[in-house]
Amino acid sequence: MSGSDLLLISIFLPLLATLLIPMFDKWQNIREAVTLTAAVLLLVTVVSIFAKFTAGETIETSSFEVLPGLPLAFDVEPLGMLFALVASVLWIVNSLYSIGYMRSHDEPRQTPFYMCFAVALSSTMGIAFASNLFTLFLFYEILTLSTYPLVAHKADEKAINGGRIYLIMLLGTSMLLLLPAIIITAVIAGTLDFAPGGILAGKVDDTVLALLLALYAFGIGKAAVMPVHFWLPAAMVAPTPVSALLHAVAVVKAGVFTVIKVVVYVFGIENLTKTGASDWLVFVAAFSLITASIVALTRDNLKARLAYSTVSQLAYVVLGAALASSAAIVGSGLQIVMHAAGKITLFFCAGAIMVATHKTEISEMVGIGRRMPITMGAFLIGSLSIIGLPPLGGVWSKWWLGVGAIDAGHEWIVAVLMISSLLSAAYLLPIVAWGFLMSPPESKPGDRVEVTEAPLACVVSICITAGLCVMLFFGANWVESKLATMDFGIQSGATALIEGERHGR
Repeated sequence: MSGSDLLLISIFLPLLATLLIPMFDKWQNIREAVTLTAAVLLLVTVVSIFAKFTAGETIETSSFEVLPGLPLAFDVEPLGMLFALVASVLWIVNSLYSIGYMRSHDEPRQTPFYMCFAVALSSTMGIAFASNLFTLFLFYEILTLSTYPLVAHKADEKAINGGRIYLIMLLGTSMLLLLPAIIITAVIAGTLDFAPGGILAGKVDDTVLALLLALYAFGIGKAAVMPVHFWLPAAMVAPTPVSALLHAVAVVKAGVFTVIKVVVYVFGIENLTKTGASDWLVFVAAFSLITASIVALTRDNLKARLAYSTVSQLAYVVLGAALASSAAIVGSGLQIVMHAAGKITLFFCAGAIMVATHKTEISEMVGIGRRMPITMGAFLIGSLSIIGLPPLGGVWSKWWLGVGAIDAGHEWIVAVLMISSLLSAAYLLPIVAWGFLMSPPESKPGDRVEVTEAPLACVVSICITAGLCVMLFFGANWVESKLATMDFGIQSGATALIEGERHGR
């Protein structure tokens, strides 16, 4: 089977699952088997695409023109390949976790839940492999619409209000900012096809370039750059598997992935470096990074704290893109992978605690580590990765962003990265300390605390993602080498820099 055929299968396979899932509404075991089977087949398909891509095959396809000059077109490049691999791997784990969570929590409307999940993964594949801005925008909006029912899943007043904020902010930023930016780009560049070096390079003056970048940066609302981040905490009314989807598998990752694609293939990093058009975004991203961490410190609800943590961690990716150096772009790509593994672990743990103990507030979780040692052990691993401490994968993305900042002449960013890591430690590690070092308030001194973990499907999923955090520390070189093959459209890309850094470690 050709790479082009596999490319289309990766997009349409989850849609086929969407059609099959409702047929087994009354037989939940079969329904969930369909979900897991589709997830496994998607991973096999994506890995097959990856094998052909690394073997040197050019993989691209153009389905049809929606309008003259606006084709639905897909191709494979290193960053999109990496994003597709992350999403397809985590869909399997998230599906397994969802089975344990949804059944144990007796959630309603489980069949529509799995259907919307599948559509979301299909749109994620479309985003990952889009070869032009039109295709990316179309699947970007499908992702918003397919995840709205998941955010409002509980259908109570709080969920409906949260879903409304989610939909209004994401559609609003897209229609009012992102779509005009795309139209302006088409007029100036005469094309919407992604190209190394940027399709806008040399075609617009510095001021217009900076203003156009602003339309993209704030129009890509899923990247949650402050102040267009409020939808993310509001969406925490969703079931925990949905929160994991939003934060680790698809939604916010689609946002920051789009930011990197636009910077590299629309603006061009050499073009941004010469003009200084992205310097303002460096300050905005640094502000978001620190401010969101400070807000996280004030939140007692665990999912709310993790939501603001995500806003901060996403700012790392935007920061790397704004620095516009090849090393910083590699750091941003690494951050997408490392944050996905760390944050999905933390959200899985939050959901497991809620299922097993019905606790959602951090102040209620004193001694929780003694009752749920596996869950809180995994929480510690995920936390250390988010903070950026070895031997967890998160350390390498911070390292490359620091290298990229120095390379771009913004040495002060290194201090920002260090402060952010300290703040991350301040809002995450006390949860672990209180959980393990203090006794549950209902127990008496000397009493043996009964271990009460979440359902097996949840615990297994948590262990898998925590293991990924460790594996990524040792496998970072492999990820770096793949990102280094990106065509930045400049003479000296990241490959030589990465080889030098690798030998210097």
